[in-house]
Amino acid sequence: MITIYHNGRCSKSRGALEILQEQNIPHEIRWYLTDPLSIAELKVLLRKLHLSAQDVIRKNEPLYKEHYKSEVHTEAEWIKILAENPTLLERPIVINGNKGVVARPPEKVLEIL
Repeated sequence: MITIYHNGRCSKSRGALEILQEQNIPHEIRWYLTDPLSIAELKVLLRKLHLSAQDVIRKNEPLYKEHYKSEVHTEAEWIKILAENPTLLERPIVINGNKGVVARPPEKVLEIL
């Protein structure tokens, strides 16, 4: 089953979801802002993406700029920060089995179908 970590206010996230729907690909939506990922879920997600926590942080978010931009953290600390602040998580993220992609641009979702 494909899972999209989705923010409906984001045009890129809506675009990736549209691709899944247009291709009639079964998927589930994880509304990660209202149902934040746990530390354990983030670790699994990062393994599937083959990325570090810093790679999936939205560095243009005001929260990041105001509180974290000039700070140095370990991987474990960044994961905890992401768990506590889901708005910092890049979007959309799409997972298919053990593969994942940050679908920016949305067409990147096609890489894991």
